[in-house]
Amino acid sequence: MFAATDARRAFPCWDEPAVKASFDVTLVVPKDKVALSNMPVVNDSPLEGSTDWRVVQYDKTPIMSTYLLAFVVGEYDFVEAKDSDGVLIRVYTPVGKKEQGNFALEVAVKTLPFYKKYFKIAYPLPKMDLIAIADFAAGAMENWGLVTYRETALLIDPKNSSSAAKQWVALVVGHELAHQWFGNLVTMEWWTHLWLNEGFASFIEYLCVDHVFPEYDIWTQFVTNDLNRALDLDALNNSHPIEVAVGHPAEVDEIFDIISYSKGASVIRMLHDYIGDDSFRKGLHNYLNKFAYKNAFTEDLWEALAEASGKPVAKVMGVWTQKMGYPAIKVSEKQDGKNRVLTLEQEKFSADGKVSGDGLWMTPISISTSTSSGKAVKKVLLEKKTMTVTVENVKPNEWVKLNPGLVGLYRTRYSSNMLDKLLPAIKDKTIPPRDRLGLENDLFALSRAGETSAVDVLKVVEAFSGEDNYTVWSDLHSNLSELAGMLQYTDFYDDFKAFGRKLFKPIAEKLGWDPKEGESHLDAMLRGLVMGRLGGYGEQSTVEVARKRFEVHANGSSQLPADLRSAVYRTVLSNGGEQEFETLLKLFRAADLHEEKERIMRSLGAVKDEHLIQKVLEFSLSDEIRSQDTPFVIGGTCGSKVGRELAWKFVQDKWSVLHDRYKGGFLLARLIKSTTESFVTDDKAKEIEAFFKENPAPAAERTIQQSLENIQLSKTWLQRDQDAIKKFLKG
Repeated sequence: MFAATDARRAFPCWDEPAVKASFDVTLVVPKDKVALSNMPVVNDSPLEGSTDWRVVQYDKTPIMSTYLLAFVVGEYDFVEAKDSDGVLIRVYTPVGKKEQGNFALEVAVKTLPFYKKYFKIAYPLPKMDLIAIADFAAGAMENWGLVTYRETALLIDPKNSSSAAKQWVALVVGHELAHQWFGNLVTMEWWTHLWLNEGFASFIEYLCVDHVFPEYDIWTQFVTNDLNRALDLDALNNSHPIEVAVGHPAEVDEIFDIISYSKGASVIRMLHDYIGDDSFRKGLHNYLNKFAYKNAFTEDLWEALAEASGKPVAKVMGVWTQKMGYPAIKVSEKQDGKNRVLTLEQEKFSADGKVSGDGLWMTPISISTSTSSGKAVKKVLLEKKTMTVTVENVKPNEWVKLNPGLVGLYRTRYSSNMLDKLLPAIKDKTIPPRDRLGLENDLFALSRAGETSAVDVLKVVEAFSGEDNYTVWSDLHSNLSELAGMLQYTDFYDDFKAFGRKLFKPIAEKLGWDPKEGESHLDAMLRGLVMGRLGGYGEQSTVEVARKRFEVHANGSSQLPADLRSAVYRTVLSNGGEQEFETLLKLFRAADLHEEKERIMRSLGAVKDEHLIQKVLEFSLSDEIRSQDTPFVIGGTCGSKVGRELAWKFVQDKWSVLHDRYKGGFLLARLIKSTTESFVTDDKAKEIEAFFKENPAPAAERTIQQSLENIQLSKTWLQRDQDAIKKFLKG
């Protein structure tokens, strides 16, 4: 993989995105190996004087950046098809596993024509290869015409792959193929504009998957997967703007993060809604046409979209990409005859609750009501600190809600009487899923910032006991897990687990353990989530069923559905001991599908015994674990208080090995984040700070500061609210 700055290690070149060239590639390779590059083969002949080697020449590439060139030599099988425009698409798999490439092939065959129609520009190369690489640090890389993937981002086994795995493959294929236009045909001028590549592809992958698989309800999942993750990170004082000035290429890896991808995607989604789909498509077409085979700045895209829409795109969007953070919109209401008058006030939202800096954004605000079925009845642009908005024909007993569909990049602080009107609509689900999800997520964030009590949030959470939407439960689970991580340091954690058991039990009983005929993709994902949570909370009947199903799965008499495996593995490990651990290791060693190996290795850390946790940590650096996976095995031990301590000690003890292996890459940042951010004391923060002062990790410096900030936030939240939470849970 040559991105960002490794092409120079393979051949002499001006290795910068703006210095484009066309390439004539010739490879000398072993005669029995598959050899691929960006373009089709034009000549393949034996190497003169050799019986073991051959010379493969490829067609000249279009004008392109060096980081998009690729060579792959190895042993592969493939499946192939042509799309509706005659482009030859192949998915290359490990030998003997070509049937695992069929799902990605199906997605790619539908995706290229979708993008051609959306951009009104044909895919410019004669072929598209997608290939699974055994040990690959990134999820995937968009090399023009030869996209490389981790096995888990490309291969699907019809019998052993989960619904979540299929969805992930669809999204990653959609993401990388979007880059063939946005990034490859038109490339950012310099790494400062990286977000243009990644934010855009992270947005449009959802458009594509929604087109190919409407049953996934993927835009609701966008809110949890991207928007909320961006809101969490960008509320920190140690966040950064979307556009970061990059001086030295060594700084590039640090901005391949949630801000570039997920906040970037969220800003583009907000812009898409603000100018409308027709103007958005027209502007994109003009932009791609004007800069085809060239380079562009962020401002060039704004100009094209402004021209297409007639709206002040640069003025509105400039502040979103160049300024760190986002606003919280405080809203209150009063009835005025048949109308509802809202007062809106914006200020910067900070995770610590402190108001700091310039809190003004140009924020597109949309408003819905009880009678509008989640659709906006009013749209305004909030440009100043405050404004008043009149919403016509709203009865006194009807609710009014900001940000329907959660398209806007802001948090909402409702007055208590507005929130009181919304609560019954959560219970009876008359508010759409995205909006239910947004209400609880905002409340958790406001509680962490000290702007509302954690007990008030838990009372709202109880209103979700009748919830049946996968994505809403997924977001609730994430927020409750963060709270659980803190409450492990109290003497009433068992009371919190009892609260969790009561909350999740009704939906578990509704779903049952066995898949139902004709059930949705999302129900299958929800079952795994819910059973896993109940197992983690120690719900006895769930633990018993999980043990029985694990036993017959392990002895080969009845296979567990792939959607339930993670839940069952983690449940039996967290409620078991050495025997369950060794059985799962045997399953790991017998597994042929890397998705299954990854499922097991990420579950191993659920063990409770210190001796077994240490075994997992040592196993992470063994020859049985690919280097791409080690950080996730270590991170898997950090869900418990004991595991967290042992993992952090392990990272310190093995620092030279880990740093040498991952230095300069984003896997090091992920490892540091997972093993440091969930502590809750000043002493631990000082210890972490001192360690990295002695052992600098420049590529992860921002991550270290974010972890230290998160420790302080958790400490403050726990000190402020733990007595009230204890009283509530025991009551």
